[in-house]
Amino acid sequence: MIVPAPKILAFDIFGTVVDWHGSISREVDAMHLGVSGDEFALAWRRGYRPAMQRVMSGELGWTLIDDLHRMILDEVLRQFGIGQLDEAQKQHLNKVWHRLDPWPDSVEGLRRLKSRFTICTLSNGNIGLLANMAKRAGLPWDCVLSAEVFRAYKPDPATYRGVAKVFDVAPNEVMLVAAHHDDLAGARACGLRTAYIERPLELGSNQPKDVSPRAENDLHAASLIALADQLGAS
Repeated sequence: MIVPAPKILAFDIFGTVVDWHGSISREVDAMHLGVSGDEFALAWRRGYRPAMQRVMSGELGWTLIDDLHRMILDEVLRQFGIGQLDEAQKQHLNKVWHRLDPWPDSVEGLRRLKSRFTICTLSNGNIGLLANMAKRAGLPWDCVLSAEVFRAYKPDPATYRGVAKVFDVAPNEVMLVAAHHDDLAGARACGLRTAYIERPLELGSNQPKDVSPRAENDLHAASLIALADQLGAS
């Protein structure tokens, strides 16, 4: 069945557009802290959902991802026995999330998709983080939307429905593009369409992901360039 093209493409960022694991692992290894950059990156990311849950449950008030990342970082530094960093070094390391490298296909794929669609972020990352990342990596967004705008983290329905409200379109005129099935499921539940992007090495080469197609998604692509081909964006 031919699926009509949406008007808005909203993109998950961490893992879908940028390689968080590889970027953090490389930076930590370059700091010569005596720990595995791979293990450090995975530990930092493991703290992400529990930290967001503290906000979603009301235990913490609204908190930017930059601040949650710092809370998690302090715990991971203790966990790995790293005590030699001063405050300026910790702040710089925490901003590594602003410096994540795009996947090799991301910039070209987004450029092509932008020629036909309005493209925006839909990330739990805060606006400053996403804007800094885009500037450094050359990500050509039409609009930066964040959980910060809606004061709710994905998968809260306010985030997915919020995109449609921002652009004054029906939910089914928005397509979420993501490498995570739970994110896509949240979007579908709010009436958005979904495109799954394969990122088998998101967690590193030691933990390859199963990227098998699932029938519930409207589209499945190996890269953002392949998605542009499917959607007829040149």
